[in-house]
Amino acid sequence: MAGRHLGRVSPGGSMLFLCDMQERFRHSVAFFPQIVAVAARVLQGCRELGVPVVVTEQHPRVLGPTVPELGAHDLPKHPKTCFSMVGPAVEEELRARPHLSAALLCGIETQACVLQTALDLLERGLDVHVVVDACSSRSQVDRLVALGRLRQSGAFLTTSESLLLLLLRDAAHPRFRQVLPLIKEPAPDSGLLPLLGGLGPLGGL
Repeated sequence: MAGRHLGRVSPGGSMLFLCDMQERFRHSVAFFPQIVAVAARVLQGCRELGVPVVVTEQHPRVLGPTVPELGAHDLPKHPKTCFSMVGPAVEEELRARPHLSAALLCGIETQACVLQTALDLLERGLDVHVVVDACSSRSQVDRLVALGRLRQSGAFLTTSESLLLLLLRDAAHPRFRQVLPLIKEPAPDSGLLPLLGGLGPLGGL
């Protein structure tokens, strides 16, 4: 047990990755309003705890800007055409934080940009925590298989509430009262429950 890798997170060693939550996906990605609402909670919590944030936009001239309800209007957006978020600008962000140990990942689509980002970050030796209630796809089959593939590749599958509580660790944390309202109400349903039975053979939650 002593050598088992547990995937703990801390605000000082983590970075939040918000992947491609853009206008063009609003009417095509399943449960889009719900996953954006959950990602917005995670973003607010990370702001309270001082966790740095990276936001990307896939081909923004075609797919539009990041949706305003995410609450990321004041953050720089890194445009990209490759599916992974880990392009030159994000590489620079990673180099600027040599003590980074964990990536917290939300966004779309699970089988494309989220998966490829996770693989690139895992390859760089980071723990990757995929926030399953803040990730979706156009197809729920793609979403399901991608979650299994992420688990097989070594990513940790987590929920928004669990992740924020891991970052806090203690109800005596000085920012606990600021983060509490974000988790007091259950996260909106993002269609995960019907998928859970199918995750078993793929690695499970």
